[in-house]
Amino acid sequence: MKKIVKLMGCALLLSASAGAMAQEAGTIMVKAGYAYFDPVVSSGNLSAPSLPGTKMDVGTAGTLLLTGTYMFTDHISAEFYGGIPLKHDIYGAGSIQGVGVIGTVKQLPPTLFGQYRFFETSSNFRPYLGLGVTYVHFEDETGNAVLTAITNPGGSGTTFKVKDAWGVVPQAGITSWINKQWYIDISVNKSFVKTTTTLSTGQTIATALNPVVTQASIGYRF
Repeated sequence: MKKIVKLMGCALLLSASAGAMAQEAGTIMVKAGYAYFDPVVSSGNLSAPSLPGTKMDVGTAGTLLLTGTYMFTDHISAEFYGGIPLKHDIYGAGSIQGVGVIGTVKQLPPTLFGQYRFFETSSNFRPYLGLGVTYVHFEDETGNAVLTAITNPGGSGTTFKVKDAWGVVPQAGITSWINKQWYIDISVNKSFVKTTTTLSTGQTIATALNPVVTQASIGYRF
């Protein structure tokens, strides 16, 4: 029994020391992982001429996340999110609910966060809160035959363009140190982003995308 207690004590000491001075001022960290985007869409109505109540919805998507972090002090950091563009399906909603996919779009949302990290640098677990700004770039917008049938029946294929947009991003997360160099990071953030989509047929639709983003990464401290 005493041996078990001693082993448990040693394990706790090793865990506690794993993050010793791992996030002090001047530290540079990088991480890579997976980010899952779940848009919480609030769609306006497609402008005339259109079926009244024509709205849109956006599907979920995931991507590789690449992040760099710099510690200005033992508690204050800046973090930059980048990665590979995400491809989202766009669905009919409102009065055209049930028509299925009407197009696709890719988006790249680089984001810069300011963060406050709790506890001391020697702590193995450090929760943090952040507030960031994102610039969402949309590209490769593609409509399909369903979109054309709704917006330009009998005519040429409907195309569309989604306007790039800025947004505010609150964030909450936690870092767990494996040893003095490697760590695991999990966070959730919510982007507040509004944009306007313009169709080749002249109609427009305003949409708040507001995705909830969950990420899990493994990182390295230099």
